[in-house]
Amino acid sequence: MRTPAPSGYWPTPKATRSACAPGRTGNAPPPRPPPSTEPPTPVCHDAGVPLTIEDVDAAAVRIAGRTRPLTVLPTDRPDRWFAAEFLQHTGTFKARGAVNLLAAHQEAGGLPAAGVAIASGGNAGLACAWSAAEIGVPAAVFLPATAPPVKVAKLHTYGAHVVQVGDRYAQAAAAAREYIRATGALASHAYDDPLVAAGAGTLMQEILARTPGGVDTVVVSVGGGGLLAGLATVAAGHGVRVVAVEPVGSQAFAAALAAGEPVEVDVQSVAADALGATTATRLALDAAASGSVTSVLVDDAAIVAARRRLWEDHRLVVEHAAATAQAALDSGAYRPQPGERIVTVLCGANTDPSDLVGRPSS
Repeated sequence: MRTPAPSGYWPTPKATRSACAPGRTGNAPPPRPPPSTEPPTPVCHDAGVPLTIEDVDAAAVRIAGRTRPLTVLPTDRPDRWFAAEFLQHTGTFKARGAVNLLAAHQEAGGLPAAGVAIASGGNAGLACAWSAAEIGVPAAVFLPATAPPVKVAKLHTYGAHVVQVGDRYAQAAAAAREYIRATGALASHAYDDPLVAAGAGTLMQEILARTPGGVDTVVVSVGGGGLLAGLATVAAGHGVRVVAVEPVGSQAFAAALAAGEPVEVDVQSVAADALGATTATRLALDAAASGSVTSVLVDDAAIVAARRRLWEDHRLVVEHAAATAQAALDSGAYRPQPGERIVTVLCGANTDPSDLVGRPSS
């Protein structure tokens, strides 16, 4: 049974599609705005081709002046820092990849008048909505009814058309695909897109540029692997290790490493609203092939404890997904060498802080 497009939107005549970017081109639904007379030029990246440093360099040029520069925070240890990417537009690193995607298509003349659409559990949708407003095109965001209310409310502030469908990401994704088919909107993905991963990779460039004295290791939470792919691509050229941290109950990347290819996993974690990908991107596996990536797992108790410690010890409020990275250090899941210079990426803060404030741990 086909999922209908959201009310208030009209199906288009058969859209023009490209073999290298299916579903990403086409005519806009009348009456807003009128369809283009020429099909947009798609932006292509050959399947199976790993991300390159040139991809990240190009992304850095596109997003310059649009995204906020990274703030690197010192800690009470001389060899530890926090990459405070939760201060980024939309409260998450995903703004980098989302705006790079749209800017690249705009650069190539491939932004359809129908704008962009995405299925997202929250953060990627926020980034898509913000970047669409930044570029000046419409955005439709599809997400499960179980998405955190704080993220849903924020989506509306960016002017996005918000559609909540079902209680699983797969249901929202199916509705988004039907909408894209009907309208010709550009399909955006939360992580499995080279332009999104390249945009995320600019974070590593800024970590290297802004951390005094150099970096040995970057610790980062992993969901679908787009951020990991971008970071590892840059890190490999600088001799920097990337520690990829996942919840025990949401380990798409670890499972892919074990299988040698992306595989589907079950997801059950306190951080699943942002780290709930059931399959990791091939881009992350390709980037990990450099040998610079170490995979570790942490349980939910460690994630909750790390989030609380970030608040109590540093007065930093982050979401569980961001605290997952710090949990690897706090719990001993990753044991650094003496003097190892470590930057922990705090990737997002779209969370309700009421469970932290005024409730000290025992």
